Amino acid sequence: MASGDFCSSGEGMEILQQVCSKQLPPCNLSEEDLLQNPHFSKLLLSLSQHMDESGLSLTLAKEQAQAWKEVRLHKTTWLRSEILQRVIQELLVDYYVKTQDRNLTSEDKKFHETLEQRLLVTELTQLLGPSQEREVPPLLGLEKVDLLELMPPSEDFVWMRARLLLEVEEQLKKKCFTLLCYHNPSSDSDSETLKAAKVWNLAEVLVGEKQRCQDAKSQQKEQMVLLDKKSATYSQVLLRCLALLQRLLQEHRLKTQSELDRINAQYLEVKCSAMILKLRMEELKILSDTYTDEKVEVHRLIRDRLEGAIHLQEQDMEKSRQVLNTYEVLGEEFDRLVKEYTQLKQETENKRWALREFNKACS
Repeated sequence: MASGDFCSSGEGMEILQQVCSKQLPPCNLSEEDLLQNPHFSKLLLSLSQHMDESGLSLTLAKEQAQAWKEVRLHKTTWLRSEILQRVIQELLVDYYVKTQDRNLTSEDKKFHETLEQRLLVTELTQLLGPSQEREVPPLLGLEKVDLLELMPPSEDFVWMRARLLLEVEEQLKKKCFTLLCYHNPSSDSDSETLKAAKVWNLAEVLVGEKQRCQDAKSQQKEQMVLLDKKSATYSQVLLRCLALLQRLLQEHRLKTQSELDRINAQYLEVKCSAMILKLRMEELKILSDTYTDEKVEVHRLIRDRLEGAIHLQEQDMEKSRQVLNTYEVLGEEFDRLVKEYTQLKQETENKRWALREFNKACS
């Protein structure tokens, strides 16, 4: 199958995405990137055939699995020795605690003293190491032979070892029961036989829970990778949406802005006309409440009379204007006659006044 045809198929694209998400997690490639680069996609598929799910080559993965197997074996051996060492140390600590209470028998004292002596000599012997491999002189000039002379008698050692097995078994049983009760508190009230049966299956239960935790962590890791991809896709989609919104604003809103302004202006105009009509209606309502029909009739009569008087005054004023226009035709001669007439009229009025005064004096 050609690389382009393979990448365009749904099955090939799904395999590529699995390769990128599991075997090559740093390659955060989208479906579009894989489609645009078919040769690179083919290279990724070729690499995936020589790698395991963790991204290691098959040879290195095999060597790593063998190395981990050896590490687990050494770890198991070391844990056994470490557990035995700590149990013995706890036995000695309990011995010193009981020594303060003075409730120990002679056999207990002999057992713990022999155990402590044997343990101390063994630790010192291990510190000295093999004599043939030592380049510097031994500490204080001691050799292993000198330390072995401090070993307890063989009879006491055999007796101590037989009892130590029972003591260690008892301590381990207590620890197993404590672990069982911590893991399952309801087992605290069970009998020792039932506890022993549960402890026998406790290792398998813990292994199963550990495997479930590891599976949950693996699923969480896959979900986190998927979440990162979804977040990246979401960001890209969001940017495209923002670009579309910006284009819609530029292409459509600006075009319809003038039409929207015209409609708003018409709306405001109609609203203003409605307000004016409402004010006129309120004015008419106030006038109708203020003036009754009788008052309106009286005002109409007064208005008719005033309009009649104004009409008569206008007629008189028009006649006077015509007379004045006639007099203005005479010119300066008319002005001289007016002045003489005014002077004669004043002299006449003066003489009449003097005659009235004279008559008053004669009477």
